[in-house]
Amino acid sequence: MSEGLNIRKDGDLDFLALGALVHRLDPGIIPFRKATECKIHVSGGEFNVAANLADCFGMKTAIASAMVDYPIGDLIAERVRAMGVRPIYKHFEHNGATGPNMATVYSDRGAGVRPPVVFYNRANEAAAALKPGDFDWKTICAKGVRWAHSGGIFAALSATTAPLVAEMMKTAKEAGAVTSFDLNFREKLWKISGGADKAVETIATIVKNVDVLIGNEEDLQKGLGIPGPDVQAKSKLDPSVFFAMIDNVVKKHPHVKVVATTLREVHSTNRHSWSAVAWIEGKTYVAPTAELDVVDRVGGGDGFAAGLIYGLLTGEKPEDALRLGWAHGALLTTFIGDTTMATLDQVRALAKGGSARIQR
Repeated sequence: MSEGLNIRKDGDLDFLALGALVHRLDPGIIPFRKATECKIHVSGGEFNVAANLADCFGMKTAIASAMVDYPIGDLIAERVRAMGVRPIYKHFEHNGATGPNMATVYSDRGAGVRPPVVFYNRANEAAAALKPGDFDWKTICAKGVRWAHSGGIFAALSATTAPLVAEMMKTAKEAGAVTSFDLNFREKLWKISGGADKAVETIATIVKNVDVLIGNEEDLQKGLGIPGPDVQAKSKLDPSVFFAMIDNVVKKHPHVKVVATTLREVHSTNRHSWSAVAWIEGKTYVAPTAELDVVDRVGGGDGFAAGLIYGLLTGEKPEDALRLGWAHGALLTTFIGDTTMATLDQVRALAKGGSARIQR
């Protein structure tokens, strides 16, 4: 398996992520318009993967990001340390009034027939000011980085963030790291950043140095500008549409070795059917389907990415790497917040087909 991806055996870091750190305000099942209090979760698509890999899977991980020197920044930095992730920050001073800020995500949990509602305040976000040259990738990579990762939300933040991702991917790849990119296509963000065509053109500059793509068929269509096939999915759990697109993905990006995604059928806010699929060096793999009782759905996809990456980094068979991702993502929906509270033993037990019987 690892011959295709050329995973180096060791390094100063198992995993290096580049992305924005955010804090999520969560009033639980109360919608924001009626909320009187909320929990604060620290998040960020790229950070979540790094945190999951460090805390659950015991890997050496780092996050390169913007950090604002004010109390919200302190709160976020404390949580990064608590999850065991090494910080690589560009620091910004806060002016005491208008920023720059650490972005805020507002997200209630919904319940039953009422879906979760998510909205953002990314005004004057420090991470959007990050640009090529802000991090010394050559020095970071010279010590040995086994895997480098970023995502589409960060790439869409400003005119300078995507070139920064492209810069990291190129340097990391040249230094022998496996590179991955979570397409995470967000229409709202790309609308602000130049629209659909601009998104495809921008993402292409990054993907030319990427080995592993994470994204569903909509991400692949909109992020890579690849037309969808004439295949009708029987359900959201049917992988045929995803697999039918792989030929077109590989035609456009022949260097890509892995494409993977989660499959989710939402029956109600708290009841999901959950599976995952991967195309790994020419072969297709499908995880089992689990019925999930969802506590908090945010972060499930990042949980999947972390388990899959861990499996690939440690030389598991492709189907076992996929199952580790599927199992960890499923467990993540049972925890409040965006990052893991699972143990590796729990992930392995579920990946092998474990049950929810009480463990005494």
